[in-house]
Amino acid sequence: MSGRVLGYQIAKLSLDEATKWSLEAMRDSRPKLLVTINPEIIVSAKTNPELEAALQSADLTVADGIGVVWASKRLKNPVPERVPGVELSINILKEGGSSLRVFFLGAKPGVAQKAALEAHQRYGTIVAGVYHGYFKRPEEIPLITRLVGESKPHLLLAGLGEGQELFLHQHRHDLQVPLMIGVGGTLDVLSGEVKRTPAWTQKVGLEWAYRVGLDRKRWYRFPRLLKFVRLVLRES
Repeated sequence: MSGRVLGYQIAKLSLDEATKWSLEAMRDSRPKLLVTINPEIIVSAKTNPELEAALQSADLTVADGIGVVWASKRLKNPVPERVPGVELSINILKEGGSSLRVFFLGAKPGVAQKAALEAHQRYGTIVAGVYHGYFKRPEEIPLITRLVGESKPHLLLAGLGEGQELFLHQHRHDLQVPLMIGVGGTLDVLSGEVKRTPAWTQKVGLEWAYRVGLDRKRWYRFPRLLKFVRLVLRES
C-alpha cells in the first residue's frame, strides 16, 4: 500500500514496518535503493530530471519529512507516520546487530569512522568499510565504488547531502549492495558530531525548523519549503 504525493509513491509503513522491510531486503543480493523523501528533495527534483529519475527508481520510498506526511493527508491518501532517516538507520543497526555488515560513506573526513565505531560498540555492527563524503575528483568515484563492492556489505549508509540519491542510483550496479539508503546527516548524529534537537521537536517532526531557525546558513531552505506547500495546495 502506498500514498501518492506530487507524483511519488510513498509507502504506507510505520517506522517499525520500514525497519522490517529493510532487514528482509538485505537477505538477497539484488541492489535496492530506499529513499527517505522530504519536501526539499521533491522540489529539487522538479528542476532536475536526473534526480527525478533516481527518486522514481527507488524500491521503497518513505516519508522522512513532516511536510510529506501533511501533504499525504491534504491529498486524501495519508501515510501513517514519519520514517526519519536517523531513526530508521539506528533501528536497522540495532535489529541487525552483530550479523550486519555496513559500509559508512559520507560526512567530513573522520566522521564516518566515528559513526562506524559507535555503531560497532553500541550494536555490534560489523564495519565493512568507511569513506568520507568530500570526494570531488571524478577519478575517486571508481575507487569508492570498488571499495564498497569488494567489502560486500549488506547495507550502505550514504550521508552525502544533496544529490545522494542520484549518486546511489547512478552507481547502483557498481556498488552491488543489497540495500542502499541516503541518510543525510545521520552519520554526524551517530558519531556524536551533531547533537539531536530537543525531544519535543522530534516528537512533532520539527527538527528541521529548529535547526534552520538557529543557523542562518540554512535559511536558503525556506523558499523550497514554501514552494512545496504551494505545489501541494495546487494539486489538492
